[in-house]
Amino acid sequence: MNATSGKSTLACALTRALHSRGKLTYILDGDNLRHGLNRDLTFKAEDRAENIRRIGEVAKLFADAGLICIASVISPYRKDRDACRSLLPDGDFIEVFLDMPLRVCEARDPKGLYKLARAGKIKGFTGIDDPYEAPLNSEIVLEEEGDVCPPPEVMADKVICYLEGKGYLQA
Repeated sequence: MNATSGKSTLACALTRALHSRGKLTYILDGDNLRHGLNRDLTFKAEDRAENIRRIGEVAKLFADAGLICIASVISPYRKDRDACRSLLPDGDFIEVFLDMPLRVCEARDPKGLYKLARAGKIKGFTGIDDPYEAPLNSEIVLEEEGDVCPPPEVMADKVICYLEGKGYLQA
């Protein structure tokens, strides 16, 4: 996912939908974690890998405690996502790929990060001068419908439908 793909908004909508079903959740937001737990990390490839590793370990702790952990993060490398998947029992890591075109992310850029990256003022920016390796086998793919991005509640409902269909939301 790119910086402004809508992942935090989707995570919040998904949390509301799960809470309405009586489920306990916790959102691990990449930006928030960068200000605390992972503030010692840069955006170099090895630090990005460590960022995702730490988030995966924390997510595992929440899952062990019985919470649904929603990790809303930019995870540009497949190997790092696969390493997180391997931390959990089979089927417990559900990858949601929010597949939004770069033009949508740039249009939603409230912090002006894409503009700065395009001007060369931010180096190693995912999707601009740093790669993003799209998932090959994510459980859920959410994307534009035509040229319209679905509302976050609609995307959250798609995730809920998947979870219900797989029996994750049973009492």
